[in-house]
Amino acid sequence: MVKRVYRPHFEESFFLFGARGTGKTSLLLDWFESNQRTILWIDLLNLQTEDDYRADLNRLNREIKEKNPEWVIIDEVQKLPKILDLVHRQIESRKNKTKFALTGSSARKLKRGSANLLAGRAFVNHVFPLVHEEWRAHFSLNEVLCRGSLPKLLQLKDPERKKEFLRSYALTYLNEEIRMEQLVRNLDPFRSFLEVSAQMNGKLINASKIAKQVGVDTVTVQNYYQILEDTWMGFYLPAYHQSVKKSQRLTPKFYWFDIGVQKALERSLDMPAQEGTGYYGEVFEHFIILEIFRLNGIYKKDFKLSYYQTHASEGEVDLVLSRGRRKPILIEIKSNKRVDITEVHKLARYHESIDAGESFYISQDTTRQKEGSVTCLPWDEFLKRFKDL
Repeated sequence: MVKRVYRPHFEESFFLFGARGTGKTSLLLDWFESNQRTILWIDLLNLQTEDDYRADLNRLNREIKEKNPEWVIIDEVQKLPKILDLVHRQIESRKNKTKFALTGSSARKLKRGSANLLAGRAFVNHVFPLVHEEWRAHFSLNEVLCRGSLPKLLQLKDPERKKEFLRSYALTYLNEEIRMEQLVRNLDPFRSFLEVSAQMNGKLINASKIAKQVGVDTVTVQNYYQILEDTWMGFYLPAYHQSVKKSQRLTPKFYWFDIGVQKALERSLDMPAQEGTGYYGEVFEHFIILEIFRLNGIYKKDFKLSYYQTHASEGEVDLVLSRGRRKPILIEIKSNKRVDITEVHKLARYHESIDAGESFYISQDTTRQKEGSVTCLPWDEFLKRFKDL
């Protein structure tokens, strides 16, 4: 069992959201067994269980009254959004001391059904694929750049089995998350969209171009991206601008939530990431941005992540972290084994023009140095420092 960084507060009920395969159920088993709490477990992925509760929602109230559990765990709650109304009433009841842990792999159905999200009476938490710190002795940068970081990979030793798992993950997502939940009417263009969006990972979204490739209209492509975000398959990286309105008018990027799944969808699992190539640089940048995105959620840092592009599109900063009225933090990501002083000086110029608070040049160079306003760090050291930013 991998020791995960995040631990919930057991004083309150909570949601646990995340893509399938990120380890939500395993985490709950670990947390509640180690804390020796009495639980009622409702697994809505079990078709019979889902059908039983769908036919008789009040069954939940009767079971709580009969068993008086400390915790009720409802796994994949988006399968039966109406059950949240009963959960809400149970939490509001002064007589009831039972708390709830609610997992979900899709916010889409909850949003669409105007589900009761308990009006803030349950904390919201997210589970991600493994971060560098959680791999511990099992970590291999090359392996993560080739296969991603879903927990299941730790159980598979054979490279072919790992690739087969990632390919089947994509099919399972289509069949169980999209087809069974009826999130799109026609699967064929959505299936094509998945491959194209994987190929466009980390690039500016050109919805009209993608629409032509897939055979749908631009609005449908935008809806497809929203489905990916709602099912935790990825996230937007908007353009940074000090004006929120102007930022919203600029073109965002989109990053898939896991390198291995993204590679499976674009059919590049057999394509090695060789150091010194442009492809290696792209995958390394994807890895670092994913790590920062996940740590931002795990440690609840509340940073807004974005990228910065100069007005004339002459240059770009890979990542900008902004929060409230604090000055932004600029991050340039390079896969090089040596610090590129020219790039460092360029970052320093952006630092001045944006009036940044801090600027970091992250690479595979193991030395640490300060060049004016820019701090150059090895990538793993920066990740260790992240929670103190």
